[in-house]
Amino acid sequence: MRQHVNPLSARYQRPIQTPNWAEVFQDMSAPLHLDIGCARGQFLLKMASAHPHQNFIGVEIREPLVIAATAEQQQLQLRNLAYLFGNINFESEQFFAALPGSLEMVTIQFPDPWFKHKHHKRRVAQPELLQGIAKFLKPEGRLFIQSDIFEVVDELRRLILKIPAFVATHEGEWLDENPLPVATEREEYVQAQNLPVYRALFQKVG
Repeated sequence: MRQHVNPLSARYQRPIQTPNWAEVFQDMSAPLHLDIGCARGQFLLKMASAHPHQNFIGVEIREPLVIAATAEQQQLQLRNLAYLFGNINFESEQFFAALPGSLEMVTIQFPDPWFKHKHHKRRVAQPELLQGIAKFLKPEGRLFIQSDIFEVVDELRRLILKIPAFVATHEGEWLDENPLPVATEREEYVQAQNLPVYRALFQKVG
């Protein structure tokens, strides 16, 4: 079950509080991977453990999930991983500007669908956020999206392709396989049901 949080409510109309990155990451210069809507953070825990020379940041709007994920990160003593609570669509450019190192990868995986048309403005991947990603992602940096909800991911794909800075890295609309070495919990669940997952990978040019 998806646990919805309304990002337009007053509680989430404030900037994401970023820490002193020098106290978080052992290597501030390491390439950075940002996962937007990281949920329980299991994907990033596995990625950070497998890739110690990269830094990872997960942003999640459901605070209890961030608290639980951070507890696991601290237990494992991973100095290349951080979880942040908040609404990334509120003053997103300020958030991106405060990130450490070189932003080389952004992932948006299985975002909350918000099916009703009147609720589409609650979806995480708003045009302003995508423009911010395009601005702060390093040249040749990558943006990966995936979902089992075709309507949601197809709309997201079309919004990304409207931004001149992004080009698809593959022929056709969708990737056949996940280019990342770790699957999210939602991805594992969907594939266990033999249901399709729609994926696309973009690169920043220029």
